[in-house]
Amino acid sequence: MTGSSIRYVPAILAGKLARFATRLRGGGSAFPGHLANRMAPSLLSTLGGQFPYGVVFVLGSNGKTTTTHMISEVLRAHGLRVFTNPTGANLPQGVTSALLADATLTGKVRADVAVLEVDEGFAAELADILSPRVIVALNVQVDQLYRFYETERVADMMLDAARRADVRVVINRDDPYLSKIDESGLRAPVSFFGASPDVVAASAHGLVNATDTRSGEAGAMSRPAESEVVAVDGRHVSLSLEGEVFPIVLPARGLHYAVDAAAAVSVARHILGDRFRSGAAADGFSRMAPAYGRGELVPLRREGSEQVEFVMFKNGPSLQLNVDALDGPPERLLMAIDEGTPDVSWLYDVDLSGLDHVDVVAGEKAHQIATRLAYAGIPIGTVEPDMEKAVALMRKFPPTTSGHQIWFVNYELMMIGRRLLGHGDQEVARR
Repeated sequence: MTGSSIRYVPAILAGKLARFATRLRGGGSAFPGHLANRMAPSLLSTLGGQFPYGVVFVLGSNGKTTTTHMISEVLRAHGLRVFTNPTGANLPQGVTSALLADATLTGKVRADVAVLEVDEGFAAELADILSPRVIVALNVQVDQLYRFYETERVADMMLDAARRADVRVVINRDDPYLSKIDESGLRAPVSFFGASPDVVAASAHGLVNATDTRSGEAGAMSRPAESEVVAVDGRHVSLSLEGEVFPIVLPARGLHYAVDAAAAVSVARHILGDRFRSGAAADGFSRMAPAYGRGELVPLRREGSEQVEFVMFKNGPSLQLNVDALDGPPERLLMAIDEGTPDVSWLYDVDLSGLDHVDVVAGEKAHQIATRLAYAGIPIGTVEPDMEKAVALMRKFPPTTSGHQIWFVNYELMMIGRRLLGHGDQEVARR
């Protein structure tokens, strides 16, 4: 044991004990990392500097957790040991907490590569600490205006962080902001991913990326895509990677997941180099469970075969894309938003015509959701702000012919809903 490793033992031990205590109390995962970072400010950079294949950053308004999961599984299918932050702990203290879960007391993490979902507001700061090898920027969509004020600011955060990538920057060719990246200011070359024009045109509302009102060029730049979605049929997708077309099966349906898969394949290609094999990538996708709360199926009751499909959304674009991805109006539907989403006025920008009713509207924003649904002429069964009571109502319905209900929920209520059904964080986070 070296002197440099011994000096981190108190901070790591304190963080692990704090993590154990917060788990016992049912609390979140950020405090242990905050505590460890305060005790040892250089701990995070030390923990992050030991991966032979480096660190990957995943940025974007939507799709970070899913793409992080996809990249991780594709790399695992190639034999790599992957560390990731699977529950979406994407702030510096959250990343440290996630690393503490796998680190020994002397700060060793047994993994070949780290794939990290990162909050855009902290991406540049974290990049200076962790020196990512690859940074992927998924999209700029209208999100969290109460926090970031302008979508242009979010784009600039991602583009600023991209300048810190050492090996490759992977950018969405179909995003009006990101596609205009200035390659001359980067350390690393750029690769683009996207979906073919025919595939995008077949989607009811396209990709719902934010319009670039700053440059005067509202559309995306025409860029050749290294990785491209060329066909989508539910969960079955055809990808083209440098001209080679191969099929994959997505863990959840929707064009947005297909585009995330194109990004994941491009990232894996640049992490693995000549070791990348499309067959192994397809195998990784075929064995991939849905990311935490994103199309995940959870039993509704201990007895019976009825399941709940969790469809998480956090803003207008993500709700729109998930509505567009439905096979038809859900037979049984819960929709819920709580105070974790302060401003829900964006509901009026979403075309909800894919729904023909909502059985239960829940969460602290239940009456605001109900008002929007009423304006759209969509029948509502029950408005019940209390999530526990709303779940009880959904359990009382007779079984559906499809065998599953669909719950559209924001992040906080997804967590609560899973817990009420007997599926806490750790079960999926450590899968």
